[in-house]
Amino acid sequence: MNLQLANVISDISGLTGQAIVRAIVAGERDPRKLAQFRDPRIQASEEEIAKSLEGNWRPELLFVLQQELEMYDTYQRRIAECDLQLQKHLASLANNVPPRPPEVEPDGKKRKRAKPAKNAPRFDLSCELQRITGVDLTRIDGIDVMIAQTLLSEVGVDMSRWKTEAHFASWLGLCPDNRVSGDKVLRRGTRHVVNRAANALRQAANALIRSRSYLGAQYRRLRTKLGAPKAITAMAHRLARLVYRMLKYGQRYVDKGTEYYEQRYRNQQIQLLRKNATKLGFHITEARA
Repeated sequence: MNLQLANVISDISGLTGQAIVRAIVAGERDPRKLAQFRDPRIQASEEEIAKSLEGNWRPELLFVLQQELEMYDTYQRRIAECDLQLQKHLASLANNVPPRPPEVEPDGKKRKRAKPAKNAPRFDLSCELQRITGVDLTRIDGIDVMIAQTLLSEVGVDMSRWKTEAHFASWLGLCPDNRVSGDKVLRRGTRHVVNRAANALRQAANALIRSRSYLGAQYRRLRTKLGAPKAITAMAHRLARLVYRMLKYGQRYVDKGTEYYEQRYRNQQIQLLRKNATKLGFHITEARA
């Protein structure tokens, strides 16, 4: 059974992929009829899907496919059971703040909800986390509802255990831990800490690569200057401080945008040039367009 469905559909677990696979297991073999299960949002055409479903139907491989589909359904049921238990546990936690109206952006528009991840629970986890914490951590670019859940499950909502945000970042292992002997730096880096919260923040930092936000612009500049590994750790440190402030002081994060960051960085560079020029006895004036 040399079918090439995965070459035209990137996610077999999606609507189109699942419909086609289940039809095959049910006994359908006509590629054109199978291609009719195509969801309108799929980029591949029915002809391309039908062509990818041409092949031989070996009974032993069809048996394996049926076994894999049954196993997939079993895992989905187990995940649903975990989601139900999680929902019950969150419902047992006390409210931190009364229900709030939908958050409004500075331009007066309601904030658009991010598309939920495929592995997200089947209930409104974001509202539950906001009810418990009193803040919306997903306003921070890079942090989705699953990362927010991981952070809260690892660190809780009581930030009084850490005196400052620097202590919090150090506990996560996101602070520099340089080895120095005789005023000589022997090694640069961070402490080796096995921490799920720190890993979640690194994942969030890595997601900033395409973000059209202040944090996204900052990450891309650090990535160019330091390389990806160091930039990810540095931005994870930055995100940790933001999370600490929101949970401890109830602050609301507002993104200032890529343009604000670029203009701020430009002004800093101009001030630095003028400072260095003054030390050397020169005077710099900005050219007017």
